[in-house]
Formats: sequence, C-alpha cells, structure tokens
Amino acid sequence: MDNLHKVDDWLAALLANLEPAARKRMMRELAQELRRNQQNNIRLQRNPDGTAYEPRRVTARTKKGRIKRQMFTKLRTAKYLKTAASADSATVQFAGQVQRIARVHHYGLRDRVSRTGPTLRYTQRRLIGFNREVYEIIGDLVCSYIRNI
Repeated sequence: MDNLHKVDDWLAALLANLEPAARKRMMRELAQELRRNQQNNIRLQRNPDGTAYEPRRVTARTKKGRIKRQMFTKLRTAKYLKTAASADSATVQFAGQVQRIARVHHYGLRDRVSRTGPTLRYTQRRLIGFNREVYEIIGDLVCSYIRNI
C-alpha cells in the first residue's frame, strides 16, 4: 500500500510539471474519450460491467411486433451527454432536464410515465460508469502526455 502512495506522489509530481494549458488539453481529450466509451456502451445496450440491459417490458399493445427502436438513442448524443474539463478535472454528465430522466433509469427509481400518467418503477440500467476499459483509456492517455514532457 505504501508503494501505491509513492507512485501516486510521483505521478502527481509529473503532472504538476505540465503547464495548466497542457493539463487542460489532456483533461479535455480524456473527457471526450470517456464520452465516446459511454456512448458506445449505451449504443450496445450494456451496463458498464458488460452485462446487457434488461429488455423492455412486453405489454399487450407492443406484442404485435418487435421493438424497432433502441433505448436511449437521444441520451447518448453529444447534445445531451456533455463533457467539461479544467486543468484539474474532467467530467462527463447529462445536461439539463435529461439528467433527471437518466437518473431515474440509472438507479431504477420510480417516476411518472407522463405528466398525468401512472407512476412506474423503472428497471435499473446503468448509463454511465467505470470499467476496466475506462481505466485503460485513462492510463494510456496520461502515459502519452507524460512521455511528451
């Protein structure tokens, strides 16, 4: 555990040698890569841990044919899945009113189907999260910037 702290201190010192503009550029690039990864997970209809989303519930009205649309097609667009970066942080988050909808689906909360409709418990479908691939993206990007110092 002590070795991990030494590596963390060493890495922090290396990143401190980068100018704030270079750190901000690195964080912006990191946020964009993370957004691409999260968009791909949503497109493939899978949770960050690799498991598939639970399929939509079949009702009497939807039995006639298969569901032709994927879930969350608009949520994964850059219009709603925003990135932000500073010299010290990078974030990927849902914007505006979409954030409430994403939270309901992400955690499996209860919400109204429509303004006057019934309240329904939604199935938990993780929209954003970390996995091994995300950690590799972060490590590769940081290493490439450190090599250029």
